[in-house]
Amino acid sequence: MARPARRLEAERPDVAPARPRRRWRGSRALRWGGGIAVALVLLLVAAEVALDEPLRRYMEWTLNERLTGYTVTLEGLDFHPLGFSVDFLGLVVTQQAHPDPPVARIPLISASVHWRALLSGGLVADFAVDGPVVHVNRAHLVKEAEDEVPVERRGWQEALQAMYPLEINLFRVRDGQATYADGTDARPLRLTQLRIRAENIRNIDSPERVYPSVLQAEAVVFGSGRVALDGNADFLATPHPGLLAKVRLENVELDYFRPILARYNFALRRGTLTAHGDVEYAPALKALHLEEAVLRNLEGDYVHAPQTRASQKTAQAARAARETAEQTANDPGVEMRIDRLRVTGADVGFVNRAAKPEYRVFLADLALSVRNLSNHFVNGPASATLQASFMGSGATSATATFRPEASGPDFDLDVKIEDTRLTDMNRLLLAHAKIDVTRGLFSLYSELRVKNRRIEGYVKPLFREMDVYDPRQDRDKGLLRKLYEGIVGGLAGLLENIPRDEVATRATVSGPVQNPNASTWEVVVRLIQNAFFRAILPGFEREAGRPSRERKD
Repeated sequence: MARPARRLEAERPDVAPARPRRRWRGSRALRWGGGIAVALVLLLVAAEVALDEPLRRYMEWTLNERLTGYTVTLEGLDFHPLGFSVDFLGLVVTQQAHPDPPVARIPLISASVHWRALLSGGLVADFAVDGPVVHVNRAHLVKEAEDEVPVERRGWQEALQAMYPLEINLFRVRDGQATYADGTDARPLRLTQLRIRAENIRNIDSPERVYPSVLQAEAVVFGSGRVALDGNADFLATPHPGLLAKVRLENVELDYFRPILARYNFALRRGTLTAHGDVEYAPALKALHLEEAVLRNLEGDYVHAPQTRASQKTAQAARAARETAEQTANDPGVEMRIDRLRVTGADVGFVNRAAKPEYRVFLADLALSVRNLSNHFVNGPASATLQASFMGSGATSATATFRPEASGPDFDLDVKIEDTRLTDMNRLLLAHAKIDVTRGLFSLYSELRVKNRRIEGYVKPLFREMDVYDPRQDRDKGLLRKLYEGIVGGLAGLLENIPRDEVATRATVSGPVQNPNASTWEVVVRLIQNAFFRAILPGFEREAGRPSRERKD
């Protein structure tokens, strides 16, 4: 009887016997190892769950210890031991003086090891902030301005660094929003789709005005415009971070700034801004250099209103703003320069609501070009040219040159207005000369020089083909009013230069600048006011046959 093949093979000396027992032992070791790994994972998960709440409470306390004037609440915290990362959930920052609304709501902040830097030997952190919503209103800003502790010393940098044990090297903001609400019915100022990327942020002391961190940012402004920054920063500079970057603005709508400008008596209706240049913001220097800035379709008026408590507050704010502007102009640590400023398609004016009747003086279709504009005139004189239509009908041109202010304002201003319809100026004439006209043309020629705190020049208004009285227009006026305007009109006819059918007068302007500390722009505005109310209108009255008299308005 033949033996089984398996048994025969086992009896052969050249065949190795099977080892089922050893295979069983290896499998058991594998099962033990897998079980230990699973147990460790479960322990890590359990530890993570157990640590999350104590860590959340500790982190919330730590943040509030470092901040002054603000309170932080943290909804949740997820610690991930395997990747040594942590997620901060539902972080809310409120100003203690004005807690509603919160200053910031951040759904998620993720902090982890920056693995790319680890490959080159750096153990640093990667911070990602997702969907932050920042909301600041006027009450928040007023409180900051009134507080003795400046915002840069409120512990923001310390709080951020306390959130993760590693130094921050990469900081990212994704899909952020930022809103400023002025507290009025005007639309809030809003940035959306905000994206920020900052790299090489480490606790390394840098020399002054050296910016080691790469910074890029962009956002949608007011729903249609765009803003972008591309440059470098020093986030650890004291007392506040420093920045040096290229900046670009595209089609930013200006009417969002209505409530801010209204506090300075400027009623803005519309306009857009496009500009590009560079900005430097550092503890030792604040500088803005725009290679070009373009204002398109600007519409607005400077409004003079009767004195009320509200207008007195507005006037105080305007004076404070003017003083701040003068300090800025004389501050060597603040530099502002525009290589070329263009204004196209503008309609700007002056509205006098304190007069009876109210009136508006304006320039339509205004095109302005300014070159080499600076608060210090460090690169020589600035020049400006203007073309417009005075009161919608008078062809207007002006040129100006502004020189460095060695001993007060130093500039030349030449203005020419030709053939403005006098009927378009009737409300102004009624308010200041108490008469109106039925026809006529108005022109103005002026050359003014301001140097060494003295003004020299002339203002020459010209009235042509002027008629003051028209029975058809004035049929509803009283008898005495008709008689007065008839006499004025008749005297104007007697004074006319018959061959040219025009009436002209010339006012010489000569004397010291009344306020030697006034800024260039303040002197320009005063000259324009004086030209109208101290030369043109009295000249109109005189040439119309009515004695000129001193006016206080």
